[in-house]
Amino acid sequence: MPRRENDGVSSAFRQVQKQARQLLLNLRKEIRGKEGDLKRLREEEQRLARLTGQAESRPTASVSGRSGRINWRTILSDLPKQFKAADIRGIRGLKEKRPSEIFAAVTRWIEAGLVKRKARGVYERLG
Repeated sequence: MPRRENDGVSSAFRQVQKQARQLLLNLRKEIRGKEGDLKRLREEEQRLARLTGQAESRPTASVSGRSGRINWRTILSDLPKQFKAADIRGIRGLKEKRPSEIFAAVTRWIEAGLVKRKARGVYERLG
């Protein structure tokens, strides 16, 4: 026969679990809502920047901190239609990057179908 005193403990634990699941669901909904708001604000910022003729401040925003992560897709969008590795180095925050890091990014772009190799050291952004 099972002990009755464990039933109270396990039912209390189940209640806490149920509450935690509900809190987690609510938190995920709130996060999705905030992400949607942030996306809308970024789109509005881009529209206003285009309207005013100002270049977007993506290169500085794409490199966060001194050794932070780099948003390489944003870097790609800031490059001219045809570019060289030297053009990538010209973007603020990438001057000190090792050549292997830059060429790894170019290789990822090629594999993703975002860039095509035109000639040795010359690449073309697609789309």
